[in-house]
Amino acid sequence: MAKDVLCEVDSCKNWASGNKCNASSIYVTSNRGQASNSQETDCKTFEVKA
Repeated sequence: MAKDVLCEVDSCKNWASGNKCNASSIYVTSNRGQASNSQETDCKTFEVKA
């Protein structure tokens, strides 16, 4: 399992200083069934920062 998860989406409530993701778990899906590159995936863990 990944030790450090990096994220540049600072509008997410799970974003932490240093571009770290502080979510307790990460859920990523494919937006096309089978993904062949990162653009074909979505982070379902994203929640807008209040």
